Amino acid sequence: MNVLLTVNAAWNALNFRRPVIKALLDQGHHVTILAPPDDATPALRAMGCRVVALDMDVQGVSPWQDARLASRLARHFATLKPDIILSYTVKNNIFGAVAAKRLGIPFLPNISGLGTGFLSGTALRIAVETLYRVAFRGLPILFFQNPDDRDLFVHRRLITPDQPRLLPGSGVDLNHFAPTPLLPGRDTVFLMISRLLRDKGVREYVAAARQLRSIRSDVRFQILGPVGARNRSALGSGDLAGWVDEGVIEHLGEHDDVRPFIAHADCVVLPSYREGAPRTLLEAASMARPLIATDVPGCRHVVDDGNTGLLCAPRDIDSLRHTMEAFANMPTNARVMMGGAGRNKMLCEYDQEIVVERYLTAISDLVPHLALPAPGPEIRLRA
Repeated sequence: MNVLLTVNAAWNALNFRRPVIKALLDQGHHVTILAPPDDATPALRAMGCRVVALDMDVQGVSPWQDARLASRLARHFATLKPDIILSYTVKNNIFGAVAAKRLGIPFLPNISGLGTGFLSGTALRIAVETLYRVAFRGLPILFFQNPDDRDLFVHRRLITPDQPRLLPGSGVDLNHFAPTPLLPGRDTVFLMISRLLRDKGVREYVAAARQLRSIRSDVRFQILGPVGARNRSALGSGDLAGWVDEGVIEHLGEHDDVRPFIAHADCVVLPSYREGAPRTLLEAASMARPLIATDVPGCRHVVDDGNTGLLCAPRDIDSLRHTMEAFANMPTNARVMMGGAGRNKMLCEYDQEIVVERYLTAISDLVPHLALPAPGPEIRLRA
């Protein structure tokens, strides 16, 4: 079977879709990645994928550019002739669906987050909703990463109730992100793993850190992630340099392996405005780290408030500061119990093998004449 996967960055395919890609390759299928090329392209080819460059404006909102993207996707689909298309990220989902339906190719989108369009002004949100409604009409299966996003699409009549299926985010590799013990007898280290985006709550994190550091010296605040992301809500390197010079934040840079930094942290923080199912929280919980996140879709499903972590109000500096202070006052044994509860939640609900199994099932439903073999013994099915 020829499977085409389209996404707005090759990096996204490698880092978030690897388990599904590997499962398809292991079963002998041909996988093509259609995405803008980047540093992840060689690794995808080394896995056995064919990588085709997709020219697209990831950040722009120009109707002219988006119309050209739809035509470009249609040409790629017609040339590559896939048996099924797996799609991720907003523009690939919307314009890919339009092109695939025109060509009669089964199309399976993954709504991993709503993007800045849903967080923006009314006019842009209405335009994005209209595009979703048209693009997704008639698609048999749509994947969502949390029930809030699914229910929002159904409530606003962007889709019908029989279309959506749920995934536990992108899942997490429970063996790779193994639990590590907390380091006792030192300052409390808070870690935020994120691109520097306003929508991730970076400004709130810095402001709350500034307030907390002004009244106590036993807390440290770190950010791990790249500067200069291609996103309309990106913050600049000047902002970061100012926070570092002020002594509020330690910037750890960008690293392929986040595990050593999670292991050194006491708590991982994500004060995001809205998420699909944040991978950084899944990885941190799998390593038995307590979490602090905002009470918003995506985050609230990963964090069980008071059990695996703490929730705070979104876009609220005072609420975030009070929540981080409450954690800093928490004794070591309570932190250990919270981290252990998070690890257990990942074991039960967020194993990446669940994602693989649901994808294989959906593909078989959409392309029954090319039904995939049942998952092998390495795939542990869960209810």
